Amino acid sequence: MKSNLVVANPASGRGKGARVLAETLEYLEKNHFRYQVIAASSLEASLSELSKVSITEFERVLVVGGDGMVHHVINQLAKSADTTIALGIIPAGTGNDFARALGLNIKSPHKNLDLFFTMEAISIDLGEVNGVRFGAICSTGFDSVVNERANQMRWPTGRRKYDLAMIQELSRFKPRRYQITIDNHRRDVQAMLIAIGNGSSYGGGMKVCPGADFHDGLLDVMILNPVPILEFLRIFPKVYSGRHVSHPQVEVLRGKSIFIDGEAITYADGERIAPTPVHVKVLPKALRTWTANA
Repeated sequence: MKSNLVVANPASGRGKGARVLAETLEYLEKNHFRYQVIAASSLEASLSELSKVSITEFERVLVVGGDGMVHHVINQLAKSADTTIALGIIPAGTGNDFARALGLNIKSPHKNLDLFFTMEAISIDLGEVNGVRFGAICSTGFDSVVNERANQMRWPTGRRKYDLAMIQELSRFKPRRYQITIDNHRRDVQAMLIAIGNGSSYGGGMKVCPGADFHDGLLDVMILNPVPILEFLRIFPKVYSGRHVSHPQVEVLRGKSIFIDGEAITYADGERIAPTPVHVKVLPKALRTWTANA
């Protein structure tokens, strides 16, 4: 009988990772499940340890951390020849958007673990940008500029850092010109933001692509055309409910293969990927995992 691999970032969620890891290990011990733990002092150290492990030896990989940790483990799993290994997410970050889209419980590790050990895993779609896989959102434009600034800030921490970075960048940001090709249909656009969704949200619950579906073999493409700053501020709160898509300057398209060119940086799952041009595509049924939305 194969064991379970627990990969954790104890520093995630400003210390939430350490608490959730302790609860996870208590659950495994109590239920007599075999396991091995990788939990170093940082995300980078944990990923370094993971690269030294043969993932094929395990039945499940349980990730305790945020979207960044999940993103990197998904890409590590992609290097394995064994596609039957299932990934269970135990959210412990500040955003946890991939876990939200899967319908997992953000507050109760035990409920998620019950799901992982009593239900069969299913196959869901992933996105891929320039060869890097992602679970939730790939984006370029205003949010990427905000990410660039926030990553340079030491204070404040958590979501407040991104709120402050957004305020600082809003007054100086100019819409970018892009060439975007969706399934061989090319168009030139001027946009404030282009978000490509496999999952529905990023940034801790901002439903930028509210109609995205892990099972439809398509990616949702949300384009925010230029709006004045005051109008942007009026639209922005609606992103938490997904109601922004009804605004006349918001377009939602769908496709399997998207090429984007323009002078901008691309992020996926909150991780910096590359400057454009980028090629984003859907990978149907590329990940075995659990969802409470089934």
